[in-house]
Amino acid sequence: MTNAETPPDHLETDHLETATAIRQGAIRLARRLRSSRAPGALSTNKISVLSHLKRHGPATPGEIAAVDRQQPQSLTRVFADLERDGLIVRSADAGDRRQSIITLTDAGSRELERDVAERDAWLAGALAGLTETERQVLRLAAALMEHIADG
Repeated sequence: MTNAETPPDHLETDHLETATAIRQGAIRLARRLRSSRAPGALSTNKISVLSHLKRHGPATPGEIAAVDRQQPQSLTRVFADLERDGLIVRSADAGDRRQSIITLTDAGSRELERDVAERDAWLAGALAGLTETERQVLRLAAALMEHIADG
């Protein structure tokens, strides 16, 4: 029976099974990537803030928090630690002096690149044990997951 002939409830079950498998695989891989980081590495929240600033440029605390579906207040300590360590700078918003703008520093960019390089090195080593076809499938899956995440 092809997908076109599959009853809707059966199709929904297939989608749920696929969703479960993807979620479980993504979570396990994310945990493994986190565990491959050096002791004392930046927290996930700090990496998320730096990554957002690298991709999108300067932003308000509210904009950064919204990406991770958090309240800006819950990231107050993260922002303070990153600023103390010279990885971000805060400045007053020219349009609204009550609001601050957070900008990634060169040191923050280097720290983010170092962290990403550690995880990429581990993952590249893990990929070496796969066939070329398996690596191509994962490359396609990564593109599809990005598409789903952006949607």
